[in-house]
Amino acid sequence: MGKLRILSGQEVCEILSNHGFKKIRQRGSHIVMQKKLQSTTITIPIPNHKEISIGTLKSIIRQSKLQSSEFEF
Repeated sequence: MGKLRILSGQEVCEILSNHGFKKIRQRGSHIVMQKKLQSTTITIPIPNHKEISIGTLKSIIRQSKLQSSEFEF
């Protein structure tokens, strides 16, 4: 596992949208993205900040069920 990059909220949204997530809504500083699967729907709130903390980024990766390599250098 490589080192995670420091990403902005917009960059995370772009990575997720490349993997089938769609922006559902934005309220304040949080963007909600969603992906519908056959049996379930994955919903992820993303803070629209200049830098997302590593703990928050790890949580987003875990919720999205994507490989962490998508968010690495």
